Amino acid sequence: MHISEGILSAPVLATGAALAAVGLGVGIRKLEGEALVRTGVLSAAFFAASLVHLPLGPASVHLILSGLMGALLGWAAFPAIFVGLLLQALLFQFGGLTVLGVNTVVMGLPAALTGLALRPLLRKGGPAFPVAAFLCGALSILGSLALLYTALVASGGELALFAGLFFWTHLALMGVEGVITLLILGFIKRLRPEYL
Repeated sequence: MHISEGILSAPVLATGAALAAVGLGVGIRKLEGEALVRTGVLSAAFFAASLVHLPLGPASVHLILSGLMGALLGWAAFPAIFVGLLLQALLFQFGGLTVLGVNTVVMGLPAALTGLALRPLLRKGGPAFPVAAFLCGALSILGSLALLYTALVASGGELALFAGLFFWTHLALMGVEGVITLLILGFIKRLRPEYL
């Protein structure tokens, strides 16, 4: 779900950088003690999972794990995603440095908001837990797709057609991320429920 260099307009890049700076500022304040370790581990998982690309029609998809990060980290998902994206840009030329802010917002904002909104249901347990866990994964991807679509359309030109195509080819990822998030959060709830 990376946007590459040279595609987005300058106003979109500036807006993404400003929003990412705010998200990083809020997220860094949440990093204390054990949360810092958790953030590092999830950033590494995000980095590794995002490197495996599977072809799907005219695009390729990869796991993001943003819903999982949002559920476990809240606003600290921003720095976790930022570090993973920065390393991918520097080491593998995925995305790029000028689009780092936009890419961070596209993945980090839905992760944080979805995780924080559904955390009360995740803590309850019972039949609400699996629904909330699945929705963490699925809705964070839907939010990322919506933000990505908005960024591409706001940059104008022929990107609007590509944005729609990209959106529809990535909808299948919602279900996959939802199931993976459900399985991992279910495991964590049994072993370390205080993380939720």
